[in-house]
Amino acid sequence: MDFGVVLQNDPPASRVVELAVRAENHGFSHVWTFDSHLLWQEPYVVYAQILAATRRVKVGPFVTNPATRDWTVTASLYATLNDAFGNRTVCGIGRGDSAVRTLAGRPSSLGELREAIHVIRELANSRAVEHRGATLRFPWSRGSSLEMWVAAYGPKALQLAGEVGDGFILQLADVEIASWMIGTVREAAERAGRDPEEITFCVAAPFYVGDDIAHMRDQSRWFGGMVGNHVAEIVRRYGGDGAVPRALTDYVAAREGYDYNSHGRAANDHVGFVPDEIVDRFCVLGTPEQHIEKLERLRAIGVDQFAGYLQHDAKEETLRVYGEVVIPAMRDAVTAVS
Repeated sequence: MDFGVVLQNDPPASRVVELAVRAENHGFSHVWTFDSHLLWQEPYVVYAQILAATRRVKVGPFVTNPATRDWTVTASLYATLNDAFGNRTVCGIGRGDSAVRTLAGRPSSLGELREAIHVIRELANSRAVEHRGATLRFPWSRGSSLEMWVAAYGPKALQLAGEVGDGFILQLADVEIASWMIGTVREAAERAGRDPEEITFCVAAPFYVGDDIAHMRDQSRWFGGMVGNHVAEIVRRYGGDGAVPRALTDYVAAREGYDYNSHGRAANDHVGFVPDEIVDRFCVLGTPEQHIEKLERLRAIGVDQFAGYLQHDAKEETLRVYGEVVIPAMRDAVTAVS
């Protein structure tokens, strides 16, 4: 299992770069950031600084969307970073949430998302693509490589992830729900004639190593509110029964609204509807042993990467424990002499 860390682009950018370097030194393979330009600083500027300060980690948005940038501009950003730093980028993409809703916009349609994935992938892989009645290509790009990982919750979005995604991003760590969604994506891939084993499955959630469960829950409750935005839309579209597991949908019944000004922050003050049970199921909290136990269960259902949201007050300690205890415990044992 690979490990990623998800950061917010709060100023100063040097702090984000510092945490990225620390994550690499502790064995994390990916550094992700939010991509919501009104709420946080511009990620692609920060990615250049992270890539310059590190040697191995890949960087990317968690997640971008088709609406806030022209698709060819997005592709150019990746192709440029890859040229400068040696193919160390990955694109997480979805329909759009905070980046578009803070502008009174709407999430992209699945058709728009599908088309955007195709255009960005082709251009950022140094290939030509048909777009808006013309054949486009970056004449300066050679050998760029970019995977497109699709973030999804709803049935049709999960189908899209299976049909076109190089990876699938699920933003919650409930083992039951993750198993159902990974299975749904795998089935869609098979129906499309793809090998499901070629898709990278990434589960993301807040992770906090400690002993004070009440404090860890309070620092992570914001996540249930963020997930609830997507779940509420699924319920509006499909109803509360059948489309996705009720283990995912039931808790949003008490949801009364959402303030994006505190989106993704531990101090979020309007997520009281999120019960402790949901925090425990959706997040990875507790002692190192409890983290390892849950991660082993996620790995057993096919999770290739766990990406931990680092939005709490014990960032360095959580990274340290993962680097010294958790990540080594999740590696396959290798002996010098056999």
